[in-house]
Amino acid sequence: MKRIIVVVALVAAAYAGLIVSALAQEAVSKAKAAAFDSRMFGGPALASAHACFVRRYDAEHLAQHPKQKVSAMKLLVRTEYAPDDKTINYSYRIGVRYRDRAGDFDTIGYCDHAIATENGRDVHFECDVDCEGVGLTIALSKDDKSAIARPGHIMVRDRSKPDEDQREALSAGADDKIFRVDRADISECAELVTDQKELAALGHK
Repeated sequence: MKRIIVVVALVAAAYAGLIVSALAQEAVSKAKAAAFDSRMFGGPALASAHACFVRRYDAEHLAQHPKQKVSAMKLLVRTEYAPDDKTINYSYRIGVRYRDRAGDFDTIGYCDHAIATENGRDVHFECDVDCEGVGLTIALSKDDKSAIARPGHIMVRDRSKPDEDQREALSAGADDKIFRVDRADISECAELVTDQKELAALGHK
């Protein structure tokens, strides 16, 4: 009987230890998420925060990556307060230009619900894409001066044809798997914003 009691006590203690461990891990994840927010936006993720990243690939880079389809990329990461959920939501907007065709193409999507997800040692946003697609992850370089975007299968539209519901795929090909885009002034990403109130707010940042 005593042996049974001891075994039960040990099992209960182990179970309690697992719960404590899980709670500790959750706290660490929240702390890392808050730290990632601060790195991304230069402070806590408030009701309306923005981060802009831009890259225009030069001829030398494109020559070294002959299969890269994208010649320029702009990435706008933003937050928005959701009153119903009483939490912060994340979204992104991407604008691209191609090396072999004219025009500006863009897409939008939404990131994990108010958290930064952890993949091994890498903390990043895990994002979906507008309409169809296989998602996008957004990380930061160690010095926080660049964003690392890894697209899966993004559907983009021609910005000059906003009334047409035609989209095309920008897939992660041989040289389009990872994009390092550099932090820039928020005005560089203004063309990705269609809401006039938000655009006006960006002008005052």
